[in-house]
Amino acid sequence: MSASATAALGDLPLDQVRTLLAVVDEGTFDAAAAALHVTPSAVSQRVKALEQRTGRVLLLRTKPVRPTPSGAVLVRLARQVAWLARDAHAELGLSGAGEPVHVSVAVNADSLATWFLGALTRVPRDPPLCFELRREDEDHTAALLREGVVMAAVTSSPDAVPGCSVRPLGRMRYLPVAAPEFAARYLDGPLHRALAEAPVVVFDRRDDFQDGFVRRLGGGHGSASPVRHYVPTSEGFVEAVAAGLGWGMVPEPQAEPLLRSGRLTEPSPGTAVDVPLYWQQWKLDSPALATVAEAVGAAAARALRA
Repeated sequence: MSASATAALGDLPLDQVRTLLAVVDEGTFDAAAAALHVTPSAVSQRVKALEQRTGRVLLLRTKPVRPTPSGAVLVRLARQVAWLARDAHAELGLSGAGEPVHVSVAVNADSLATWFLGALTRVPRDPPLCFELRREDEDHTAALLREGVVMAAVTSSPDAVPGCSVRPLGRMRYLPVAAPEFAARYLDGPLHRALAEAPVVVFDRRDDFQDGFVRRLGGGHGSASPVRHYVPTSEGFVEAVAAGLGWGMVPEPQAEPLLRSGRLTEPSPGTAVDVPLYWQQWKLDSPALATVAEAVGAAAARALRA
């Protein structure tokens, strides 16, 4: 943890910060009170006292409760304190030592389907770790770090989230591919126009990767066809393209065996897109988090392009 964060913590009552975290995690003041074994009135008073102390509104009183940007800073701080406390207990051999350490990581679906799980299998088993993986697009994983939901993430941003360190992992290469029958039917002609009119497979409604590829071919103009199929899993996405539902941008490790077998074809060789990936994690002196980072970096070096 940074010196500034430690200093800030010294100015804030720990019971109030932990109560704020409980409200966010449990979703309501009543549920947080039950988790903390105090009354809802005590929870409300602690949160109000913390808001008065910081001079900021920290929570949006919605259902479920959500932190404001200022509240997210303190939520992240509270999670870091809890993580360090668990590490300290384990090192001192106090009660609870030997219990698994929970490591929460945000990772994009394509990394999860191709190389990331292999990294976790190489993490030492002592001390025992439990992984909680949050699947999110690489353009949005940094938001989970910023909110304190996860302690590490595979992101596409080289800009470190406050309180985090960042290191490059490598580049994931994507190939524009389609089933041979689909390509013969829809992609015969100028590629930019064909891709803009042919049915397309996309991951979800936030996925603009295929649109961006069409704009790239067209010098910044155009987008993929409005005839689009939403397939929100990496494996399902590849199968949808191979089945001929539409064309799509498929990670090289998934595309190559299907290209070799003839189930997929690449209508525009030489137009692959490389997406740089980065590992961001909390700045904590934690042996457990360090071993995870080392394993992820080694696996990425083997699986991704430099």
